[in-house]
Amino acid sequence: MAIETIKWQGNKVKLIDQTRLPLHLKHIVTSDLKTLIHAIKMLQVRGAPAIGIAASFGVVLGMRDSKAKSFALFYKELSAVIKQLALSRPTAVNLFWALERMKNTALFNRAKPVRKIKQALLKESLKILEEDKAICRSMGKNGARLIKAKDRALTICNAGALATGDFGTALGVFYQAKKEGKKFKVYACETRPLLQGARLTAWELKQEGIDTTLICDNMAASLMERGLIDKVFVGADRIAANGDTANKIGTYSLAVLAGYHKIPFYVVAPVSTFDLEIAGGKEIPIEQRSPEEVTALCGRRIAPHGIKVYNPAFDVTPHELIKAIITEKGIIKSPYKVNIKKILGCMR
Repeated sequence: MAIETIKWQGNKVKLIDQTRLPLHLKHIVTSDLKTLIHAIKMLQVRGAPAIGIAASFGVVLGMRDSKAKSFALFYKELSAVIKQLALSRPTAVNLFWALERMKNTALFNRAKPVRKIKQALLKESLKILEEDKAICRSMGKNGARLIKAKDRALTICNAGALATGDFGTALGVFYQAKKEGKKFKVYACETRPLLQGARLTAWELKQEGIDTTLICDNMAASLMERGLIDKVFVGADRIAANGDTANKIGTYSLAVLAGYHKIPFYVVAPVSTFDLEIAGGKEIPIEQRSPEEVTALCGRRIAPHGIKVYNPAFDVTPHELIKAIITEKGIIKSPYKVNIKKILGCMR
């Protein structure tokens, strides 16, 4: 899928404004930290890996005009910038992973002149982007092994090129399977309340020429009951040490349905999405978003004024409902607490 969701161009960050899709393909080009933070908060850039990449570029933008002469002053300013970016979204752990890498880059280069530290920060953010591209391709290859001819797969939200630096996570599996010549179908849940499935996933898969059918979220059970779904593939925003997985709201519902109908449920995510500091899903912070996302649809109000709204952006799927977790390092199966540690331990 040849979509450049985010890139560094002319000393600025250029990213697709995903709130304008699928009707308009528009870009945001900025050298301003506040504009980038706003883009993350407002879901103009979204998807855990893409948020991490955007945050790394945000550090570069926030520190480019620093007049600090000493590392101590530079690091104080850097910490303030990182804190601003960390507050933009609470659930996607890739955000904090990328910010930690940027902080460590500054510390590693602390003996160098400030000018050199700034260059090192830009180099690291570009490295994060390039690494994500390779990671997406590896996840796609690992996951494509699970796609068989004539499979009918189900997905939710958007876990494709728009959510990453290149190929996507869950959708990357489909793109690779298509490259390998496999014939299969995809059902995409619309993903209320912000319709990322209808607006983004359907758009991506249609661009790629993959046989895709869009459904309302509450139609998934009917499809499964009729035997029309063979596998479910979803992305992730944070995975706990025991394999519990936070993803877009509605993912847990699909996992329960898949479990009841004995349909394999797969999570596709890079190792940067794992958070070993969190033992289980109950510890994952869940972002609560604006009531207007539920009370309005495409800018038009659909609910009574003053109605109370519950609007979590994510839910948590317990590891018992997950058949396997597909990463760039391989496919992880139960027991997750042991096997996740093995995979991540090899990288540290």
